[in-house]
Amino acid sequence: MNSPAAQVVQLLTVKGQTLAVAESLTGGLVAAEITAVPGASQAFRGSVTAYATELKHELLGVDATLLDQRGAVDPQVAAQMAAGVRKALGADWGIATTGVAGPEPQDGKPVGTVFVAVDGPSAGASGATDGGKVTALRLNGDRAEIRMESVRSVLALLLEELASEQTGNERAQDTERNGGF
Repeated sequence: MNSPAAQVVQLLTVKGQTLAVAESLTGGLVAAEITAVPGASQAFRGSVTAYATELKHELLGVDATLLDQRGAVDPQVAAQMAAGVRKALGADWGIATTGVAGPEPQDGKPVGTVFVAVDGPSAGASGATDGGKVTALRLNGDRAEIRMESVRSVLALLLEELASEQTGNERAQDTERNGGF
């Protein structure tokens, strides 16, 4: 099994790190992908499916004023969800999904508008928003396709961050071996 979820579990397990997931439009699909991987319990702390907007504030600590002003489908909301679930569940990494799967627009955002976010120990190297990284997506397809692509996208974003953390560590080790240059 070499799926993105399997790669995430393997990398986190090797690093001795943990993951928590906050989901809205994906409704638990990200957690299901991760827990389908044998050995996921070594790295996966748990998830919060905060489908209702007020739960994003109550359970994940997303700023209530932000939710009132911009709605749940917003890059800062995604970033705060990832940071909030990371803190709430005591994980090294937090990832989040929020968006509009359809069939109707939400909060003035068209169907297919999705934000995925990651927050972790090395987050902020590039594209930082509130200590993490957020990717804006404009997805096509039906409700099921948008939700599944959101799962793939958030796992890909986490893999990218895990790989950049590893690259950063390797650079530091190489610098040390070469006398600091």
